[in-house]
Formats: sequence, C-alpha cells, structure tokens
Amino acid sequence: MNILVTGAAGFIGSTLSLRLLERGDRVVGLDNLNDYYDVSLKEARLARLQAHSGFEFQKTDIADREAMARLFAKQRFDAVMHLAAQVGVRYSLENPSAYVDANLTGFGNVIEGARRSEVGHFVFASSSSVYGANAKLPFAEDDSVDHPVSLYAATKKANELMAHSYAHLYRVPCTGLRFFTVYGPWGRPDMAPFKFARGILAGESIPVFNRGEMVRDFTYVDDIVEGVIRVIDRPAQADSAWSALAPKPSSSNAPYRIYNIGNNQSVKLMRFIEVLEQCLDKKAKLDLLPLQAGDMRETVADVSRLEAEVGFKPGTSIEAGVKRFVDWYRSYYRV
Repeated sequence: MNILVTGAAGFIGSTLSLRLLERGDRVVGLDNLNDYYDVSLKEARLARLQAHSGFEFQKTDIADREAMARLFAKQRFDAVMHLAAQVGVRYSLENPSAYVDANLTGFGNVIEGARRSEVGHFVFASSSSVYGANAKLPFAEDDSVDHPVSLYAATKKANELMAHSYAHLYRVPCTGLRFFTVYGPWGRPDMAPFKFARGILAGESIPVFNRGEMVRDFTYVDDIVEGVIRVIDRPAQADSAWSALAPKPSSSNAPYRIYNIGNNQSVKLMRFIEVLEQCLDKKAKLDLLPLQAGDMRETVADVSRLEAEVGFKPGTSIEAGVKRFVDWYRSYYRV
C-alpha cells in the first residue's frame, strides 16, 4: 500500500512508519519538524526511515492549506494515518492557539485532502484525554466524552466529530484511535517517563503531580503500532446494527469507528516510578506537587471492542516495557 503518515518524525509516527516499511508498504512521511521539543531527536528518528528506499519525506505544516492541497493533488494514497498534532495537556494552558492551528485547522486540511483524493481509509489519533471528567472506569468507547478538562482534549473530541461528518457526508471510511499514555524507545521528552529518567540519572528532583496519587494505563509503543496497523488494514464500515433512536458514539450508519488502544491495566504512578528506579538502579528524588490543571487522576482502557473487531489486545507489562525504554535511553544518550 501507499500510505501517508503525518507526524512521521514523531514518537508514534516514526515507529509506525518503520513497521510499515519493513512489511513492504511505501510510506510518505510528513512533518514540519517544529521545535516543541528537541529537533535533533526528530531528525534521528527520520534517519532510521530514510535508510529505506520506500520512504519519502515531506517537510510540510498541516496547517498550510495550499501545501496540503498540492500534496493530495499530486499523490494518491491507499490510506492516511494522521498523527500530526500539537500534543500535551499542560502546554495547551500556555499556547492554546497552537492547538487550534494544528489540531483543528490542520486536521481539516488533511481530512479534506483525503476526501478529495478518495483515500481508502482515513485513520487518526484521538486520545484518552477525551474522557475528561468521566469517572466511570474502565473507559469504554460508548461512554460520554462531553466534559473535556483541557483544550487538547476538546480538540481531539472535535476531530472525532469532524471525521464523522466526513464519513456521513462523503462516505470516507474514518477510524479514530484513542491512545492511552504511550511510552517506550524514541519517546517524547515532554512526557513523564522521559522526564523521570532524565531527572533520576541527573540526581535531580522529579515533579510528581497530585502527590503521586495518579493512575495511568501505560501502553508500550509497539502495542500501539500493532493496533494501528491492524486498523489501517480494516477500513471502517457502516454498522448495520446502529440505531438513530439509541445512537452509539463509537460507530454509525456511516463508515466510522472509534477504538481505545490501551494496555487495559491500572498502574499507579508510584509503581511506574518504582519500576523505573529498578531499571535505572537509582532512587528518585520526588517533588510532590498538587494536581495540575487539565490533568486526569485516572485512566484505564476497556479494549474489548478492539479485541473483538480487530483481533488484538495490548499486553506488554510495564516491567518489560520500561526496561526496553531505559535500554534505549542509556544507549541514545550514552548515560
């Protein structure tokens, strides 16, 4: 297949692109290489991909409407995996316009290009953040997501609604994937596992919000990628059992689906730090802080729909996943 991966220099995007190339797909990777975090890390991820003859890189900003229109007019894609976005809950408090530009305008440009070029399957990254103030656990795709607690989460819910309208109006097969706390090799420096590893090794205090009383469904990046690939290969179809009298949010009479991709495990933040300490062979100094605005106290994924319809259930333990992350971190940063 010829697949467009937006955000190809990112954590998940680069890992996914590599897997697609290794199985024989042609990948056009798009990224604007912005400086939200260390650009050299993004360039190193790209270098792995550029070693493959089936990879083509496009340095483009998804918010540039004309550039995106040119890309879709020039090339035909069997599928689009849309990962490019302004990420991070806390940064949305500081720079909300970045989220409007990338996650709303940019998303609109990509899905419009997919529609005009008749892409066979439009897959996009949503987030566990959409569950917001919902306290019912584990989170399931048909739960209410009407109360986001961050602008980032609100943009991701908006993406799901935009995709449904395209599936309904233009019959573009659209699948949204709600990722749960992804970690692993080549990860993002703004995320907790990366910050914790760096701080512990440097002998510095690490910030632990809500005084450690947080629970996350930590999901290893290879499990995320496996789920994504299986979804890409199964274009969304209309749900024959869907009823307008009792509408399910996760499917439709249009070709539209929503899936959680998480490890389906409730892991306390302090336990994650403990495993990280064991793998680094060094104790952490904890700076216990109050809950930060926009943060969710607990996330756990119900992945029964993913398992039933796609045939996959993530299962990498944090003990195995954190060790692989630490091995990569030590090797990449020579520490």
